[in-house]
Amino acid sequence: MKREKVLIVGMGLIGGSIALAIRQAHPEVKIIGMDTNEDSLTLALQKKAIDEKKDDFSEAVIQSDVVFLCTPVRATIEFLNKISSLNLKKPLIITDVGSTKLEISAHAEKVLPENAVYLGGHPMAGSHKSGFIAADPDLFENAYYIFTRSKSSSDEQLAFLKDLLKGTRAKFVEMDAGTHDEITGMVSHLPHIISSALVHQNEVFSEKFPETNQLAAGGFRDMTRIAASDPTMWTDIILSNRRILLHRLEEWQEEVAQVAEWLKDSDQEAIFDFFAKGREIRNRLPVFKEGAIPAFHDLFVTVPDHPGSIADVTNILAKENISLINLKIIENREGIMGTLQLTLKSKKDLALAKQMLENTRQYECYTM
Repeated sequence: MKREKVLIVGMGLIGGSIALAIRQAHPEVKIIGMDTNEDSLTLALQKKAIDEKKDDFSEAVIQSDVVFLCTPVRATIEFLNKISSLNLKKPLIITDVGSTKLEISAHAEKVLPENAVYLGGHPMAGSHKSGFIAADPDLFENAYYIFTRSKSSSDEQLAFLKDLLKGTRAKFVEMDAGTHDEITGMVSHLPHIISSALVHQNEVFSEKFPETNQLAAGGFRDMTRIAASDPTMWTDIILSNRRILLHRLEEWQEEVAQVAEWLKDSDQEAIFDFFAKGREIRNRLPVFKEGAIPAFHDLFVTVPDHPGSIADVTNILAKENISLINLKIIENREGIMGTLQLTLKSKKDLALAKQMLENTRQYECYTM
């Protein structure tokens, strides 16, 4: 199998990061980029993530050996339809990065020609930034990259794709499309629905109690951060996994209804057991692992309360080329130490930032 030409459709965060990772591991591969955002393509060319850009999808596919569809589910299905009508002159491997797999996999099996094979992909990593400007070849390092085999795919083709993506340094996992959608429905899609529901409820509540938003910072803001995700993408994902999510939502409603019953009955023992078991289960979850929801790499730094203290911290990080996604002052009152919450883009940056700041012996750093 050849990997002379790779087409990446969608040069945003994920597609751009895949391009950079392939470039590092396989500099001989020619990478073609496509995107509706001309600025992303221009920047990708400047950064040498791609060798050329194309406007004609059909022409680009016919020239390629591998196609990455880094697009929303609905767009991915439309691109598969376009490929189905092409007269392919050589074997073609098609993969994607979608958060659901069953619908795409079934459609690919139905419409693709004989010399085209679909291998589902889902890199379980991301960022809270978007576009090629946020692309990073280290984005997938130690993250799970799931592959879902189609009936027509072979071991050789999967091994080929893994080798092409070895520059991601991701942990490759194989599972069937149905299992993938069940798991991501539970640990990713349902939490996004609940997070958005909480902020909607808070918005209505704050109309009656205007001070609510002021007090809803801190923990409430942290636990609902995923509600800030792209609404177009999440509408697409939720609808694509609707059958599974309807079951998960029924289970969630039963769970909440049970808590309501305990409250009505003032059942102290049941409520205590609910929280105790919740804490026990939460503490058993893997620490510092990349999962279905992009992790927040937060470093908390206590700083002296004097002019320039924040600039001192950011200057130390700048010297090591460590970029910040977000910076928040948790407490900064006169006469006490202030606390900065620094959000970094990766575990590697978090560890380096912690080391650099602690080496100065001026700052106490900790993670949660």
